[in-house]
Amino acid sequence: MRRNTLITGASSGLGEGMARHLAASGHHLAITARRVERLEALRAELVAAHPGVEVSVHALDVNDHDAVFRVFGEAAAAHGGLDRVIVNAGLGKGGRIGTGKFEANRETAMTNFVAALAQAEAAMEHFYERGAGHLVLISSMSAMRGMPSSMTTYAATKAGVAHLAEGIRSDLIGRKGHDIKVTTLYPGYIASEMNAQVEQEQRLMVDTATGTAAMVKYIEKEVVDAAVPAWPWAPIGQVMKHAPLSVVRKLV
Repeated sequence: MRRNTLITGASSGLGEGMARHLAASGHHLAITARRVERLEALRAELVAAHPGVEVSVHALDVNDHDAVFRVFGEAAAAHGGLDRVIVNAGLGKGGRIGTGKFEANRETAMTNFVAALAQAEAAMEHFYERGAGHLVLISSMSAMRGMPSSMTTYAATKAGVAHLAEGIRSDLIGRKGHDIKVTTLYPGYIASEMNAQVEQEQRLMVDTATGTAAMVKYIEKEVVDAAVPAWPWAPIGQVMKHAPLSVVRKLV
């Protein structure tokens, strides 16, 4: 079992939920985020509930790219190496293109894609050195197609994340002497701080615990990719890929 897992964006939402499920399965964790006080509270909760689990806390703004490489190194040193990295930190700001919301859209693009690239670089450098590891990138069901209005930039970044993962996976084909896997997860509507105010999503929303349990199930299986939860998002994903854009608009 890959025991040592680093999770970015672990102070709330999906990152926090995945940390709880992984700790319950006996994984040692390096949890990172900007809000260190939340990480410390989560660490106290996890080690109290699971005394055999080691949890280290690391302050990290993923948009500080130098810090990404430094913190990943510190986390690896703290745990004697990292077996898995979950690139989870993300942002949901944005506005319809052409309506003066460039700064919000730029911030989302930098956090969701450029910072994800930095995290993937740092993780893969470590895994190549060790000859083993599991890189998990959190995309979104919105990556299936171009999304309207405030979702346009967010969806584009998540499509970029999915292609980034696939490119890394392609590099591993035929490479011998390693045990490195890459997983792409496409969450549907899972309750979190980021989407708490998005009223139109409520009819398909699952609670954080249910959604993150499904995510961790696929992470531990080291699947290539998965829509989570599988129902109803796997079939919805197929519709989104092939339906006319006028239909896709109604699914978000």
